[in-house]
Formats: sequence, C-alpha cells, structure tokens
Amino acid sequence: MEALLKKIEQKEAVVGVIGLGYVGLPLAVEFAKAGLKVIGIDVNQKRVDQLNRGENYIQDVDDNELRELVKSGILAATTDFSSLKHIDALSIAVPTPLNKTKDPDISFILQVNEQIGKYLHKDLVVILESTTYPGTTRELILPTLESTGLRVGKDVFLLFSPERIDPGNPVYHTENTPKVIGGMTENCLALGVALYNHVFEKLVPVSSPEAAELAKLLENTFRSINIGLVNEMAIMCDRLGVNVWEVIDAAATKPFGFMKFTPGPGLGGHCIPIDPHYLSWKMRTLNYRARFIELAGEINAEMPNYVVNLVIEGLNRHGKSVKGSKILLLGMAYKPDIDDVRESPSLDIHALLKTKSATVDFNDPFVNEVRFDGVFAKSIPLDAKTLKSYDCVVIATNHKVYDYQMIVSNSKLVIDTRNATAKIKDEKIIRLGAMG
Repeated sequence: MEALLKKIEQKEAVVGVIGLGYVGLPLAVEFAKAGLKVIGIDVNQKRVDQLNRGENYIQDVDDNELRELVKSGILAATTDFSSLKHIDALSIAVPTPLNKTKDPDISFILQVNEQIGKYLHKDLVVILESTTYPGTTRELILPTLESTGLRVGKDVFLLFSPERIDPGNPVYHTENTPKVIGGMTENCLALGVALYNHVFEKLVPVSSPEAAELAKLLENTFRSINIGLVNEMAIMCDRLGVNVWEVIDAAATKPFGFMKFTPGPGLGGHCIPIDPHYLSWKMRTLNYRARFIELAGEINAEMPNYVVNLVIEGLNRHGKSVKGSKILLLGMAYKPDIDDVRESPSLDIHALLKTKSATVDFNDPFVNEVRFDGVFAKSIPLDAKTLKSYDCVVIATNHKVYDYQMIVSNSKLVIDTRNATAKIKDEKIIRLGAMG
C-alpha cells in the first residue's frame, strides 16, 4: 500500500475512467489537468475515436483543454479493457438506468465488474461512481475482487464516491463540488482520498460505501419529493384560481425554514427521476414501502399529462381540437441552457400529443435532433413566421436565449410550463399553476 500511496501522491499513478459520458469525461479531463496520465475506457467505438481526435462532445468540457490534453498524450481513450493491466486507480462512471418496471438496471456495472475480474492486479484502487442502491459496492464488486485471492484493503482497494455532476451549472463544476467518499476499509479510504485530492477542492469522507451510496440517494430523493410537493401545489393553485408562482415567491421571502423549489412539466435528467427508485426498490427487498418516494414519483410522472391537458383546455378556448392541431414545443433538454435530453419531460409531452393526433414539432437551440420512436427529427428554425403557423406553442424548457416577448407576440396560444413569461401580460398565455 505504501508504494501505491506514494505513486498516487507523486502523480505517477495511471488513472482509468470507465464510461466517458456526462460524468466520466469531465472527471477524466480533471485528472489529466492535475497531471496524472489518464486512460478512458468506453464500449462506444465512435465516442473513443472522437475523443482520440481531440473532439469534444460534452458541453461542460472545454474544447481547447480537451484538445491539448489529448495532443500532449496525457489523456487517451480505448475500448480495450485489457488496458486495466496498466492502470493503478480506476473510477467507474457507467449508466445506471431503470428498467420498464422502475427496477434498477445495473447491467452496465455487472459488465464492468466482469472485465475487472479478468484483469485485476495487485495494488489497484477501484472507485464506483455510478449511482446505485445501498449495498451495491459491497454485494457486487467486493466478491469479484476477493474471488481472485487478492485481499481488499491490503492488496486491492475498493470505494464508493457518488458523482455530483450538474450539467450546465455556471458555478459548481467537477473540481469545486464537495466529493463524498466511502472506503471498504481505512486503507481503501486513505488511497481514495489521496487520489481525489488531486482533483477536488473538498472531500467528505464517510464511514462506509453504504453511507456514501445513501448520501447520494438522499440528495436526489430530497429534491424529488420537494418538486413533487410544488407540482401538486401548482395543480391545487389552478383549482383555487391562485398563481402558484406568486405563492412560492412570497413563501421564499421567509429567511429560515423554507427552501424554494419550482413546479414544471415533469422531472428530467439522469438523477432525480431515477435515483429515488433505487432506494425504494432496495427497501421493498427489506419488506418496507418508501411511501414519500412513491407518492412524489406518481405526482411528478403525471405532470406531462397535466401539461397536455393545459394544451387541450387552451385549444378549446380557441374552438379547436387537439386532433389535427399544429403544436410547437420549445425546449427538448430537461433543463435550461444544456443539450441533455435524458428523461426529459418534453419527450413525454411530445409522445402524448402525438397519440392525440396532433402534429408536433420542436425547437431547441442546444439540441439539433431527437429520436422519436426510432425516427430522428430535427429542431426547426424559430422566427415570427414559423410561430404564426402553429396553433399552440408550449414552453417546455426555459432557455435563456429565447426571446419570450417575440414568441408571445407571434403566437396564437402559449402554454408556459416554466413561468418564463412572468413579466409579459397577454391573455393568450396559460401558465402552469396560474390558470385561474
């Protein structure tokens, strides 16, 4: 261990990152910027080739920094898992989606686990970053490491450290977001801390991988439940004829005991719509029902339907049926000013409107094309003439680059799910939570 610790502290260790997506690539870049040689591993040959040409595909990564790191040889990518033989410390950042029954899909972790078993060697640090259910690190990865005869904590070292990536956040990035880390043993933790100290400004060591796994799930469960609360408040305010946005702003003036959350068309991204279900699933295996999680999930999952009902009501006011209407969605990304459409509620709104025989197009300045039912559709140009040709415009994502006054002025009907038009007074606007 002492030799490996010295190697890490002196930046002589080779770092591997498995999974070069929204989490893995920014992490790999930060390790390389810190002066450690990095080998990225991904099963996507196109992505690997693109990276080895110095071409960036992640919005939060600087194009020039990536290009220079690849050019200098400190960062490279491969699809060959045998490169694990040359790696001293490994971070695993693969997707952990849900299956159709909302149960955890850990197939990517299992595939990586199998490859680690093939190429495991003495003096290797393994850190799982993929969000998963409590116990995954101990129950799945630990047995694989120990099945080789190597001892965890003495020969190899295992930790869990949840990713905290927030795509598009202008303030908090990889390096300045505090990093929770839990080791299987004290030696494991010591090596993990030494490694991540090169990248992160603040580390938050906890007593076990399970504590780190649960910390991540608590963070996003907290957000899911509070978003579910304000989404339900929006529905209630519609029934009461009160503006939910005014209510929330008023409540937010309280300097203690209140944290502001806002309603919207549903949950998106790879964390909040998914992570709480990992905890709920785990608790079902222990004969316990996570009622808050399930209730919030139900409310949040229904919001795209609620938006479609607003569209139907708005069209009815204009004497039109949703069937045969032309509808334009503004924003396919799950939140403003990013290009990430994972789990975006806009996808559900699009599908629901199509099932009602509407003609649906979209515009998103950050998303060039989206796949719907196996067919790719492109973002259409946004101008006054285009807007006038649609029966209804739905603001699904409040991108800052949108000229909302121009949008309202040239639209027949606007359904605003994000309160993006708060400063505009016009009877053609129907706002979620302020319908009256």
